[in-house]
Amino acid sequence: MSKMEITFPGNQKVNAIINSTEIKTDQPVSAGGDGSAPAPFELFLASLGTCAGVYALFFFQNRKLNMEGFKMELKFDWNREKHLLDKVEIILKLPKDFPDKYIPAIKSSVDLCLVKRTLIDPPAFETMVEKQ
Repeated sequence: MSKMEITFPGNQKVNAIINSTEIKTDQPVSAGGDGSAPAPFELFLASLGTCAGVYALFFFQNRKLNMEGFKMELKFDWNREKHLLDKVEIILKLPKDFPDKYIPAIKSSVDLCLVKRTLIDPPAFETMVEKQ
């Protein structure tokens, strides 16, 4: 089983160390943090977008397609009662010269994103306690 270490450097900061890389998070000033880094949920959303982006990037690179002007956008619908996401839209803003014949294929490629697939088929979660 892989692991990640979570550290608490002060105030509302909570960081993750994985593969010797530290990922910093903080809460916004309005929530008592310093606003010095993205909030954990923002990183969650960013991981979804960047994961989908990697698959789009590979699609363009493998076919030697022009990426100039290519952008992606994520839109979110929020369920205020449940305080959870209801819907995420991944919008591919393709270059004008992008071949129409590849549109279904790039959509399928982006759908292979591991973060998205994990959300569709979520893992089991268990919180364990160990005294030091």
